[in-house]
Parts: sequence; structure tokens; C-alpha cells
Amino acid sequence: MSNKNIQLAVLDMAGTTVADGGLVLRAFDVAATAAGIEIEGSERDRARQYVIDTMGQSKIAVFRALLGDEDRAQLGNRAFEAAYDALIDEIDITPIPGAAEAIAALRDAGVKVALTTGFSRGTQDRLLNALGWNDIADLTLAPSEAGRGRPYPDLVLTALLRLGIDAVDQVAVLGDTTSDIGTGLAAGARIVAGTLTGAHNEEQLHAAGATHVVASVAEFAELILANRT
Repeated sequence: MSNKNIQLAVLDMAGTTVADGGLVLRAFDVAATAAGIEIEGSERDRARQYVIDTMGQSKIAVFRALLGDEDRAQLGNRAFEAAYDALIDEIDITPIPGAAEAIAALRDAGVKVALTTGFSRGTQDRLLNALGWNDIADLTLAPSEAGRGRPYPDLVLTALLRLGIDAVDQVAVLGDTTSDIGTGLAAGARIVAGTLTGAHNEEQLHAAGATHVVASVAEFAELILANRT
């Protein structure tokens, strides 16, 4: 029988543990232009709304859905990553207040922590380097290392397997988007929480099936630690 304590916390990065100042939409605007979407007009408006609605998903999957052509999708994705990487150098990437302390508290209590993203490995590494977070978690994962990105369960299940967790009911997931919630639910995690520090609001997160909605990652850590025996 599974130990009832949470043994693994799978945390999203941008919007959940990292404040990136809206870089996703800024980088998307650059990428959309590179991929041939007009700068103004209904097509651009629809594309931008789709990016907001699917925030947290693998970016190449988003471009495939938007553009319907693999070559254009790859072009858009490369342009997105280049733009995001360039913008990282222009602004001060900072942790969500209390994020580093929350991660440390979880690990000190014996809870393993995995940081996941919808970005490429290269972009995730740029974020980790900018924050000085290369050793902050037990594991960091990008979609290319797990199989599929959100809302599929692959990131959560890969973290479970790599970190030697015995059962999905020992896993808690936190993210700021409905895609994060979908991932946690698909993986069968016991706690699938939404945080209000990012893209989607409380109503959207509850509608997606969140078991909890918290103000921030700090409150999420308190929730996990308060239920340990």
C-alpha cells in the first residue's frame, strides 16, 4: 500500500515559481511575425488568444496547432526560443516571492521536487542559469525529455520514474495554467493545485479540475507540509 505522504512535488516554472514579466507573449509576437502571421488583424488576434488559452503547453505543439504546417511551426518555434532567450537578457528574471524558500522547505522535509516547463531544454536552462537555480531541485524536465508536453501526463510520470517515487498518489502538482491542471489529472496525482501568480484565474483553474487553488507556491508548500505525518 502506498505511503499517504506526498513524496514528490512537480512544479511548473514560468508563472508558478518564476516571474518572467510576460516574456511568453512578447516572444510569441516576434515568432508570429517570423512565421508569417500578419502583425495586425483577426488572424493575429486569434493566434494570440490561443497562446493565452494554451499557456503552459509545449511551444512546438502550440505552433503546430496555429500554423498547420510543420516547416512553419518549426520556424515559429525557433524564432520564439531565440526571442525569449534574447529578452531574458533585457529584464530581471526573478523568482515568485517565496519560491526558493518553499522548494527548500519541501526538500528539507524529504519531499523531492521536479521543475517542469513547456519550453525547450535550452530555454529552460537559460531560466535556471538566470536565477542561479541549477541545483535548486532534484530534477528539471522539458517536454523533449519526457515524450510529450502538457496537458499529457508524461512530464509528471517521467519525474515519478526518474526520482523513484512508488505511486502516483504520492505526487502533488502545481501550476498556473489549465494545461498544468490537465497534466496532473491525467497523471493521477493526488493533489493537482493551481496558483494565482500566473496566466489563468481561480475560476479557470477550478473549471479545469484543480483539487486546490492557492495564492502562491509558498502556500502550496504549506499545504503539502501540513499534511505530512
